[in-house]
This record gives sequence, structure tokens and C-alpha cells, in this order.
Amino acid sequence: MNNDLISFAPRAQDGAALRAAFGRFGTGVTVITTQTETGPLGMTANSFSSVSLDPPMILWSAALRSKRHDVFAKAPHFCIHILAEDQGPLARHFAGQGHDFSGFDWQEGPHGTPTLAGVLATFHCETHAVHPAGDHSIILGLITHAAQRRGHGAGLLFDQGRFGTFVPQDPQ
Repeated sequence: MNNDLISFAPRAQDGAALRAAFGRFGTGVTVITTQTETGPLGMTANSFSSVSLDPPMILWSAALRSKRHDVFAKAPHFCIHILAEDQGPLARHFAGQGHDFSGFDWQEGPHGTPTLAGVLATFHCETHAVHPAGDHSIILGLITHAAQRRGHGAGLLFDQGRFGTFVPQDPQ
């Protein structure tokens, strides 16, 4: 066994240790948006993953404790935005609240779903399925429209509770 590892058995009462261990896996940062009866809604998530090319599908997870969970779990359409390295303020904003889109450039996209400007990529989706998964719901989306920014650009990453970006290593 590796002596550098701190071993523990995950238990509900020890969520901080498990969260810290999960935090060792750096992820990309997204903002998910949907249109509601009262206007656009957004939330920041790093639980995004591609699922399938045929049919084109993605998934993301929403915490049950989130005030926005039920709206997204019931939404017929949503859009995943892959954030660029300079969009930390956007990520922080939608992590805290989701109804205020003022100060951000956006327009209605397919299905009326809010589409934020300046992101690296967007995936407009129809909700395919929602599955209960512990203290989260797994939301599967069937991609109906996708777009990506022209040229290059690094993505915003989240690692150990911090935003950052990828720095490539020199080939050896």
C-alpha cells in the first residue's frame, strides 16, 4: 500500500474527507442554462461528461439540496456551456445564484434556451432521462445543437476548490 495515501472508509458523516478526495480530480467548468416561466435560469456545474456519439448524449449531475435542482430536473431543454479560462467570474456568479443574467452577454438559442456568449462550446439538449443517484440526480441530455468557438482557447478548470487552467508539459 502507498504510504503517502490517507485511507478512510467513506461514511455520510465524513463528507468533508470524501469531498476533499473527489477534489483531487480536476474537472472542466460549465454553466447550464434553461428557460423557465419566470425567465432564464443558470447554474455552475463541474459534473459534466460526454456519454455517446451515436446518439449524441451528455450527462451532468444536480445536487438535490440545490434550490435550482427541481427546475433543471423537470426542464424539457437545457444548454451546457463549456467555460473559457477567463470566465471565472461567470462561474462564480452562477454558482451563487441563477436568475440574474444582467451583465452577461446572452441570447435565446434553440428551444429558447439561454445561450451565453464567449464560451468555448455549447451543447443544446433535450432532456432524455433523469435518474436518482444518492444526493444528486443524473440528468441525461440528447444533443440537438452544438457549437464551438473558432480557434484555440484554454478551458476553465476546477481543482481542489480553485479555478485555474491547464499548463501542458513539454514532451519527453
